[in-house]
Amino acid sequence: MRVLIVEDDEVIASTMSRGLTLHGYVVDHVPSAEAASAALLSEEFDLAIVDLGLPQEDGTSLVRRIRRTNKTLPVLVVTARDSLADRVDTLDMGADDYLVKPVALAELLARCRAHIRRARAVASSRVEVGSLSVDLEGRRATVAGESLDLTRREWLVLEYLALNAGRIVSKERLLDAISSAPQDLSLNSVEAVVSRLRPKLGEAARIRTVRGLGYRLDDEP
Repeated sequence: MRVLIVEDDEVIASTMSRGLTLHGYVVDHVPSAEAASAALLSEEFDLAIVDLGLPQEDGTSLVRRIRRTNKTLPVLVVTARDSLADRVDTLDMGADDYLVKPVALAELLARCRAHIRRARAVASSRVEVGSLSVDLEGRRATVAGESLDLTRREWLVLEYLALNAGRIVSKERLLDAISSAPQDLSLNSVEAVVSRLRPKLGEAARIRTVRGLGYRLDDEP
């Protein structure tokens, strides 16, 4: 799952980035609304975390523009502004949630999970693909009720594919998902993980290779 953090305070951004990365998220950080707009045009994200007190263009303008151009991207505002008027105005202009700094990592993670699940139209923390069931909250997968024995990297790849079930996911995106330092791995690492996952899934769900593009998880025979 890929998160964009828009925060001009390097210390706060670094703390949030480390916490999210340790829990399996791929994190991009930019310090301004202008840089955020460029990032959103060039990459796909599962969630945006936006500070309101940004240099030059204010975070409120960014939130408004995101909601105008992207109806489904969850926007979580994390800011020092704590007035009721700020909360109401920001939520009215399209933010999905509002947290006041300092924010506990456990709460930040819970909000991220909740909004990403909602954006994916997942009613609970469980994604079903064929007879494969992926429990996002419990970080476990089962086939016909039997638990799969997965390594950390296998879980991260399966989780990402499940959240994007039916859609093509590039090898580069999966490489980001399995490592916070992609330069230490290669695309061959992704292929190796997928190769190990396929026999574990059996006929429950298929990880299909889309030549030149990546992989797609679906339940077609």
